[in-house]
Amino acid sequence: MLLLTEGMQPRLFGLDFQLIADSCLMIIAIFVLFLFMSYFLWNPARKYLEARKKHIEDELAQAAADEKKAAELKEEYEARMKKADSEAESILADAHKRGIENEKQIVKRAHEEADRIVEHASREAELEKQKVADDVKKEMVVLASMIAGKVVSASIDTKVQDQLVDEALKEIGESTWQN
Repeated sequence: MLLLTEGMQPRLFGLDFQLIADSCLMIIAIFVLFLFMSYFLWNPARKYLEARKKHIEDELAQAAADEKKAAELKEEYEARMKKADSEAESILADAHKRGIENEKQIVKRAHEEADRIVEHASREAELEKQKVADDVKKEMVVLASMIAGKVVSASIDTKVQDQLVDEALKEIGESTWQN
């Protein structure tokens, strides 16, 4: 529907000066509104997004650094564990070696003590044997003197008796008699 006013010719779209002025004013208002929105809404949103992006990048970098540090600590821990294991094995080997040496020393001392005891027992047995032999000789002397006394008292005088005692003592031996 075309409106026709006096002196106007019909127009195709009905464009008049008021419509063009309103349209230009609307475009300017939209442009100003766009600038205003851009400055007060888009820039803070953009700054927030940039700050968020930087924060995420910093956190990712920190996480990568922490992961690298954790890997280094893990390697150091594993190295320390290997070192501790090797030290423990060394200590155990040393203790085992000292145990074997102590065992050898104890066995050696036991053998020495046993040899000493056997030697002491042998000496004691030899002394006992010699003592018994001396006792037997003394008994023989006593018996011989008793026999000689009976024989002498029966048939010999004191001179012959002394001679017989001297001969008996020489036969037995002076070392036995003096012990």
